[in-house]
Formats: sequence, structure tokens, C-alpha cells
Amino acid sequence: MKSGLDEIYVDRVLTSLYDALNPAGEDTGFYLSLPAPGSAILDIGCGTGLLGVEFARHGHDVTGLDPAAAMLEIAKDRPGGERVNWLQADARDFDLNRMFDLILMTGHVFQVFLEDEDALRALTAARRHLKPGGRLVFESRNPAARGWEAWTPLHSRKVIEHPALGRVETWHSVDDVKAGRVAFFSFCQLPGRPVPIVSRSELAFRSVGELDDLLSASGFRDTRWLGDWHGKPLDADSAEIIVIAR
Repeated sequence: MKSGLDEIYVDRVLTSLYDALNPAGEDTGFYLSLPAPGSAILDIGCGTGLLGVEFARHGHDVTGLDPAAAMLEIAKDRPGGERVNWLQADARDFDLNRMFDLILMTGHVFQVFLEDEDALRALTAARRHLKPGGRLVFESRNPAARGWEAWTPLHSRKVIEHPALGRVETWHSVDDVKAGRVAFFSFCQLPGRPVPIVSRSELAFRSVGELDDLLSASGFRDTRWLGDWHGKPLDADSAEIIVIAR
């Protein structure tokens, strides 16, 4: 994990676009189906709080944790945001002095941990905060599916109408692919601006074996693997690696 945060998480214009570019989808329904009634839930990398607020509306006790102040500002101002306990903290070394029934890392947030040491620290911190029988659930893109090959201007271009910014156009372009990592640029073209806002990101793509080794090293002993948001078992062609660990 880099020492600083990507521009997409700190630039106020880019963070204001986050929800419009990443609306609720099949993954949202999957995660909302997981907890038992009245669960204590920790959402690591909660971002703008869309999922955390939905959990709270369903009667759960929710804590949202994120390192990006700009994202948490949006979360706190979201309708229903007052129902969630929002915390600015690093996923690798937080200590909340409480335990949870369910801990989540959604939106492929686990892939920001580039070094195995950082991934192990994050998993260990999560394991330390789980109640007996509690679950950690997260997803990571399957490297075998080579999803980054669609991160081109042609295939990734989106146009949205933002209520405050007007017609906004975004796209991606891969910068570098090497063993286990993909770096790419995100472009955001705003009305009236001669050049787009550019943010560079890098993500780790780990295999099932690599993820399993990290989970075992951090104390998890029972892991279930899914390949899509409808519960299909993981196979070689699955775009997602969905982890349910105890």
C-alpha cells in the first residue's frame, strides 16, 4: 500500500463523482443479504458510506472505517449518515476495542494493499476484531480473468449528468502490467475545462492460492470461495474471487 492516497479519494471534485460512477449493483444486494438481524458490522474502506447507511437502515449497528477524510465527509452528510459511526483510520493498524459479527471490505478495496505485508496486517487487524464465529467477507478481481484488458479509453468510457458539475466524461488507460500488479490512469473531463483531471492508481491481483496463504497466516481457518454475486462456486473463469472467511 502506498503512503499516500490516490487522487480519486482526496480530490473534492472526484470524490463528489464517486457515487454516480459507482452506483449500487449486484454486489450491494449480496452484501446486504449476509448479516443476521441486529448484527454489529464493520465496513473497512467504507468510502462514501452508501453500503454502511443501507446496513444501518436495516437495523444493524454499523461502523464505517476509511483513511480518506474527503470520502468520510460525503458519508457523514449522506441521508441516514447519522446512524453510522464513521472513523478515519488505516485498515492495517486500527484498534477499536470492540468486536463485530461481520467485517467487510467491498469495492475491491483489498486490492489496494500492494505488499503482502500490508495485506497481512489488514487481515490480522480484521481477524482481531471478529467475534467468535464472525465472518470477514471481501472480493478481489481474479487475475486469470485479465479484467484490466478492458481498462481502455474505448471500453471504459462513461458519461454521466451530474447535478452540480453537468456532463462529465470518464475513462481509464492501463499504464503498466507486471507480476501481480496493474497500474492505470483514471481521467475525468469536466465541462469548461481544457484538460481532464488525471489520477494514477495501482492494484494487486492475487490468485486464490496467494489469498489463502494470507488468510491462513492471519489466523483464518475456514474459508468459502464464491465466483459471482449469486453464489456460484469459484472457477477459473470467474471475474471475482469472493472470500467468506472465519
